[in-house]
Amino acid sequence: MAKKLKLVKDDPWLEPNATDIEDRYNRYLDRLNQINRDFGNLEDFAEGYKYFGIHFDPVQNGWTYREWAPNAKALYLVGDFNKWEQFTHPLSRNDFGIWEIFLDYETYKDTFVHGSKIKVLVDSQMGLNFRIPAYITRVIQDEDTKNFSGQLWFPDPFDWENDDFNAGKVGDLFIYEAHVGMAQEKEGIGTYLEFVENVLPRIVKGGYNAIQLMAIQEHPYYGSFGYHVSNFFAPSSRFGTPEELKYLIKKAHEAGIAVILDVVHSHTVKNTVEGINRFDGSDAQYFHPGSRGEHPQWDSKIFDYGKTEVLRFLLSNLKYWMKEFHFDGFRFDGVGSMMYFHHGLETIDSRDKYFRQGVEWDAITYLQLANTLIHRLESRSVSIAEDVTGMPGLTSPMEDGGLGFDYRLGMGIPDFWIKYLKEYKDDEWNIHEMWHVMNDRLPHVKTVAYCESHDQALVGDKTIAFRLMDKEMYWHMQKDDDNLIIDRGIALHKMIRLFTISLGGQAYMNFMGNEFGHPEWIDFPREGNNWSYKYCRRQWSLVDAPNLKYQYLAAFDREMIRVIKENKVMSSLFGNQLNMDETNQIIVFERNQLIFVFNFHPTRSIPGYRFPVPKAGEYHLILNSDNRKFGGHGRIDDSTKFITQHEDNAHYLRIYNTNRTALVFQRVV
Repeated sequence: MAKKLKLVKDDPWLEPNATDIEDRYNRYLDRLNQINRDFGNLEDFAEGYKYFGIHFDPVQNGWTYREWAPNAKALYLVGDFNKWEQFTHPLSRNDFGIWEIFLDYETYKDTFVHGSKIKVLVDSQMGLNFRIPAYITRVIQDEDTKNFSGQLWFPDPFDWENDDFNAGKVGDLFIYEAHVGMAQEKEGIGTYLEFVENVLPRIVKGGYNAIQLMAIQEHPYYGSFGYHVSNFFAPSSRFGTPEELKYLIKKAHEAGIAVILDVVHSHTVKNTVEGINRFDGSDAQYFHPGSRGEHPQWDSKIFDYGKTEVLRFLLSNLKYWMKEFHFDGFRFDGVGSMMYFHHGLETIDSRDKYFRQGVEWDAITYLQLANTLIHRLESRSVSIAEDVTGMPGLTSPMEDGGLGFDYRLGMGIPDFWIKYLKEYKDDEWNIHEMWHVMNDRLPHVKTVAYCESHDQALVGDKTIAFRLMDKEMYWHMQKDDDNLIIDRGIALHKMIRLFTISLGGQAYMNFMGNEFGHPEWIDFPREGNNWSYKYCRRQWSLVDAPNLKYQYLAAFDREMIRVIKENKVMSSLFGNQLNMDETNQIIVFERNQLIFVFNFHPTRSIPGYRFPVPKAGEYHLILNSDNRKFGGHGRIDDSTKFITQHEDNAHYLRIYNTNRTALVFQRVV
């Protein structure tokens, strides 16, 4: 009989699949034991980035370059150092398909130098092809030819002195999702240094304590948002040098902010020039052969997570970013796609579809190993899974039968808000469905709540602000311009955010600029827009302008974050319903001793509105979305003291409950 792991004990619904969960755990243990046997331990196994690629050996006094290419016929190192002569520097192959060449210092000290270009010429069944080394740490693009090349990168050691930051210090996570390239107002690509100077202070002022950086791993097509990675160990040179990225992370740490890498291990580009596809000439080096190695929706390649060298490549990548750049954790892209042969696109309507039918076991084992490594390297690091399928045990420890993530993204929440804003009139919003969506999670599944991310900001979709106010934002955002559409939009923008953060999970995420209702979509430079950067930036001048209403939304977001953070609302598992008023579309609940009142009704404002509270006493209003400083109508006096009344064997508050308003009360006596 299968051993009953804690995951099954905590969730009786999983009882019929107890054996499957035990098998999942045993597959992980078997793989981990194999790694320990063959490589010593998982941490040493994940040091492939120190073995492969180009490294200086002080003992031999020279550089060694190694590459795994088991099906290649020959490899030749070429570059500026040998005037791009194709066959003068051949590599030798060992029995494991690893190729190697040594360049002694005295011979090459004047030519094999920092900043010079490098490639490897691979002779394979595809013929002769110039490739970029798989473990290269710096890739640059020629402005004229647009071709990518590896670059030798031998800088002075970066000064990490006093960078003893630990993600465990920040407490509940308030994540600011950001893209360095489009973080500036200029019509062009932003840099790591500009991010430090212009954006980091805004994040600090906003009260966020974590940055989730997108598009850091090098990618050939800028418009992919960084999700078609070509060079996994190279920070994108579009934004600056590796040292400038390290500087960004160090400055964030100095400000008390964790930095999370949006890591893409779910797939990679098909490119056979910039990327690793068919590196040794075969279609089955890093990937599954044939159709199984193709991602039909993303037009990309899928890793073979069952191969030892693929595991080594990906796990080494995680350790590299943590050790060399001091990233505090990862948001894993496309986890739902990784775990199933159907890539999460089929409806999962039975338990067996989580464990037996169409499940990519090797990918799940990789994710378990990845989380083991991350937390061994730093116990308080952060791992977040992008998974909409609801895989049981996603955020449970391995020994309990899980996959070991710290958080899952609450991906159903933004989908819900989009549905409501697109398909329902305001007076048709169902408060019970709203409550259910925000609380639709198991107690032990820590969730990152968000009402919109970068996905909703792209061309082809719309942000919440744009859905609410659309073209009116261009003409009626002046503070002295009264407009019913703008008034509605500002009111609901605030309420949707507060409702999401106060109920939806144990962490919160926002995409940069959305906190103040950025008015336009993101459209990367492309032929269709004449390669323009007009919509590929953030217009901070809008929120800085004293005469525009964007300031109201930014001010509310800051105060919302402060109230939720200081009162540790997200440390509490769930909100407790106090009153569900369908007729007036009012929801009242308590979470971590704060009382939240949401009146979603378009028109009904109710004097003397009565609702129960858990404790008697005096309550103060600590957040009021209708305050004029937040773009509201100022109908409620924030200085009013609210005293409970004892009626019907319960304690009640009576308030002026205004329409399209969110209120937060705190008991003080």
